[in-house]
Amino acid sequence: MSRTTPDPLGKALSDYWNGLTDARITVHSSITEEEFIPAAYLFRDATTLPGLEKIAIDQCLGRVLDAGAGAGSHALLLQQKGLQVTALDLSPLAVQIMRERGVQDVRQADFFGFRESGYDTILLLMNGIGIAGTLDGLDRLLTHVRTLLRPGGQILCDSTDILYMFEDEDGSALIDLNAAYYGEVTYQMEYGETVGEKFGWLFVNFDILADHAESNGYACELLATDENDQYLARLTLKN
Repeated sequence: MSRTTPDPLGKALSDYWNGLTDARITVHSSITEEEFIPAAYLFRDATTLPGLEKIAIDQCLGRVLDAGAGAGSHALLLQQKGLQVTALDLSPLAVQIMRERGVQDVRQADFFGFRESGYDTILLLMNGIGIAGTLDGLDRLLTHVRTLLRPGGQILCDSTDILYMFEDEDGSALIDLNAAYYGEVTYQMEYGETVGEKFGWLFVNFDILADHAESNGYACELLATDENDQYLARLTLKN
């Protein structure tokens, strides 16, 4: 018997798209108290896009795969620039919304199961590289992306070094060096009565990202940072 996967994010996006402007997703994590994401934030446009995301959109070129596209905000901006973009998301409700918003090429699929090649840019924003889940998963992700990119193609991704969350008042970091990497986090999303499955998510500092990129055949470049300890990186596939 088939089982429908709970989709709290998709339901929140759908409710917002259909007029419930205060829809918000509750996010539970293994490292903080519960947080809330207003669905409206996922429908932002060029005037409300964070600075790092604006830079990333400007750096996109050629044929683009927007992975984890959500409500399609980045894909729509790329279309407006005249780029050919494929918007990929696992949520069937997100996919439906993107089509209704005018995204021209929308696919519903798991990123690791996506097999189409020939992309010049893979866009992984809103810490999209976090889908790796763990540092071992990061190697798996970079290996998979090699099958999607053209020679010389690029990954544009943002992430955050969350070491600050483990710092004591004197600035020393309270982490267990024998435990898993501190940036490996477990999340669970909830919207109304819909509770999603728990999933791993990775926050990786730039130096570690660069090390993994190099070992997997990519050059890694720091493009920008912001006041919230977030950074934007470009990984370019070596020939």
